[in-house]
Amino acid sequence: MRREITLFTFLLVVNINALIAQSPWPEVKKESRPWTRWWWMGNAVDEKNISSLLSNYSKTGFGGVEIAPIYGAIGYESRYLQYLSPDWMKMLNHTVKTAGGLGMGVDLTNGTGWPFGGPQVAAEFAASKLVVQNYKLGPGKTLGEKITVTDPKAGVARLQSVTAYSDKAEVLQLIDKVDNEGNLKWKPETGNWEIYASFTGKTRQMVKRAAPGGEGFTLNHLSRPALDEYLNRFDMVFDNKSPNVRAFYNDSYEVYDANWSENLFDEFKVRRGYDLRPHIRDLMSKELKPQISRLKSDYRETMSEMLLENFTIPWTNWTHRYKGISKNQAHGSPGNLIDLYAAVDIPECETFGSSYFPIPGLRRDSADVRNVDPDPIMLKFASSAAHVTGKNLVSSETFTWLTEHFKTSLSQTKPELEQVFLSGVNHTFFHGTTYSPEDVPYPGWLFYASVNFVPSNSWWSHLPGLNTYITRVQSVLQAGKSDNELLIYWPIHDVWHNPKGMDMPLKVHDVDVWLHPSAFYKNVKSLQEAGYSLDFISDRLLKQSTVAGGTISTSPNASPYKTLIVPKSDYMPIETLEKVIDLARSGATVIIQQMPEDVPGLSNLDANRNKLYQIVSSLSFSDAGNGMKQFKIGSGRLILSADVKKALEFSGISGEKLSTTGLKFIRRQVGNDKYYYLVNHTPAAVNTELPLNVQASSVVILDPQSGDAGIASSSIDGNTTTVKLQLLPGEALILKTTGNTSGLSKWKYLNTASKPVDVKGEWNLHFSDGGPVLPADKKLTQLVSWTDLGDSAAVSFSGKAEYTIDFKMPKIKGDEYILDLGKVHESARVWVNGHDAGILWSIPYQARIGKYLKKGKNTIKIEVANLMANRIRDMDKKGIQWRKYHEINFVNINYTAFNAAIWKPQPSGLVGPVTIIPYKKK
Repeated sequence: MRREITLFTFLLVVNINALIAQSPWPEVKKESRPWTRWWWMGNAVDEKNISSLLSNYSKTGFGGVEIAPIYGAIGYESRYLQYLSPDWMKMLNHTVKTAGGLGMGVDLTNGTGWPFGGPQVAAEFAASKLVVQNYKLGPGKTLGEKITVTDPKAGVARLQSVTAYSDKAEVLQLIDKVDNEGNLKWKPETGNWEIYASFTGKTRQMVKRAAPGGEGFTLNHLSRPALDEYLNRFDMVFDNKSPNVRAFYNDSYEVYDANWSENLFDEFKVRRGYDLRPHIRDLMSKELKPQISRLKSDYRETMSEMLLENFTIPWTNWTHRYKGISKNQAHGSPGNLIDLYAAVDIPECETFGSSYFPIPGLRRDSADVRNVDPDPIMLKFASSAAHVTGKNLVSSETFTWLTEHFKTSLSQTKPELEQVFLSGVNHTFFHGTTYSPEDVPYPGWLFYASVNFVPSNSWWSHLPGLNTYITRVQSVLQAGKSDNELLIYWPIHDVWHNPKGMDMPLKVHDVDVWLHPSAFYKNVKSLQEAGYSLDFISDRLLKQSTVAGGTISTSPNASPYKTLIVPKSDYMPIETLEKVIDLARSGATVIIQQMPEDVPGLSNLDANRNKLYQIVSSLSFSDAGNGMKQFKIGSGRLILSADVKKALEFSGISGEKLSTTGLKFIRRQVGNDKYYYLVNHTPAAVNTELPLNVQASSVVILDPQSGDAGIASSSIDGNTTTVKLQLLPGEALILKTTGNTSGLSKWKYLNTASKPVDVKGEWNLHFSDGGPVLPADKKLTQLVSWTDLGDSAAVSFSGKAEYTIDFKMPKIKGDEYILDLGKVHESARVWVNGHDAGILWSIPYQARIGKYLKKGKNTIKIEVANLMANRIRDMDKKGIQWRKYHEINFVNINYTAFNAAIWKPQPSGLVGPVTIIPYKKK
């Protein structure tokens, strides 16, 4: 018997492996599926609900959860668990074990709310700020007041320096003249003096949205002792044993006004080579002077290095001690974003707000969106760091405030999500899902910021449509390696050389200040529009790069780059310029838009300037025609050209011509095969012969929406392959260039369309699931929003309803038949003659149904889900209290009081017209 079981198991494994080998889609792992941020409100969780919810999430298509403990719901305080208490750890262990049994993963925020902080952060380790007080002193005078901090908001402040400036340009350090009471035991013999006393003060920022047991000061991220003290609490609770979470997570850097650390003077002197204390007046100055810009650049570079080396790197090492990995959002940090992202295992970006897409029919109400557009180039800082360092996963906190609460449709998520994929992200995290116990009335517990990916959402049963789409796309985008051909240097010192302000947090919401005006940004945008794919690189990572076979290698695990582009920059470190030249000497082609004119900072300024001028003058460029110059050095060359695209063409590097169609794309390299993920965000259909910059004996079309696959019509023309492609606005397809098409039939193109057949007659409308009550069934001869049926119950209804119709299909021959639902509010599941034809959750609401149709009578059932908005509106109009939370409670998209009672009813249901379009081959 045992032998028979063993043989059966062996044959089963062989058959499964054979099926995997035959599938045109890559293997699906838990990381291929979308994950979601899982807010634990008040830590009021229990084993029964954890198990039930995780099972639900798994069935809906999620691959994992990211636990984020936050504030709780009012009235449930008796259920609260203290963060990291034995009972809380019991719930974490149960979650990890249950998720593992479902094939899911678990990530854990390394704290509660955000940013890092809590009760273990004593004042000395809390986020710090520089406090400077000025005093004036004349000749022979004694300072009549104590040198102590007068601002009570600064907290416990420690005096760090006392610098005196005379009217004769004398500078003295006087801290040793100040006694323990703050009295200055010094008086000038001559001259008028201005005294600057600098203190390490405290921002007194508390953890935002903290959970019970997580309240306390925000951490000083620039101090290694502060980090060690912070993590020591976890060491004691974990007892130096792994909690078996996959990753520890750090949210975006939202540490406000934290521009200092007690050790910054010492770190600055070591790193920059001079003392900052004599320059404290310039550091505080608002004058627009070059010297002040240089000083502040040095200060910002020091902060960047301290954040990287005192927090990000040691924190990542700590996660490895517990057999986990680090996942970090670097944006908003006062540092080099590329270096900070590159130092962790999974760099994570964030989308906030919604973008405009000219896709016909895509709903966008200006009253329901924030006035911020996510910038896909901003997202590429995270993906570039991963690609350059050879890391496979790039994650994204996705859909934060995509629209107003309860008004987000699945169709609205798709183009925003696709823009994230096109930026290099391949591991999406939804924002988000709130843990809500079974006994909490509708709508359950909800986080204060949308989107609400929760089981109480009307379209929850249709969410597998979106999740399956994500899974297929991510399985491709996680396969092999990124296939970007260009590397572009980010001149961070141009950003840092700004006389305004102190620290410089590089925030998502401030890209119009620190990113958009730069030549770097303009080049990236122009090159992408011309069909080029590229990654960004920092000074630090450039130093680690090598050349092999004329291509640039940034990591053993990264794809090689064909060339390095150095955009116009005002300031470049000597070491970076020397590395650029060394790469060319070793065989690389380097395109320089303009030679750097200066070096950054104040340290060794004259010597560094002279060295820069010597290096630049030693490069004997010769005319290369067409406004370009080149300098051949070693086995490579430098090309000097104000027009980067011209220089790329001169170098024989072409962009993908497919970009002229308006399609957007990203590529992956898997062995000898390439994947092209193609998206149509234009208002027009694309039906064309598409050129690809690759020679391919065959091309396979993969449809991530339906899972269909087939061999494309293609031909080789020199170094390119032309592929027949059809994409409607809002659609996406994947092309795989391969030599293996076994088991696949030809792709069925939709060529000649016959006149659409109207699906009309009497529709039976049955409200199947939702509330507050189920409206009565209806019979319709014309499809309209169910809010326009004259039934008050339908106006306030959120949920699902089934539309069923019997119709006779006319005798129209076709090779394929497309069901077009017309206008849908907001998603649908379709059955044709009892066959599940899929979930239609996005524009265009179409499905191929030829294999399900039959002669004569046919039956179509369409289950439609609307938004939660109408039911919430009804609750607010009736004064039903459902928003009862501590802390921020619940706000609208503009962070003011939420009130759905003022909304108009949202259109709901199937509006149509519903048609069937027969297609014939040419």
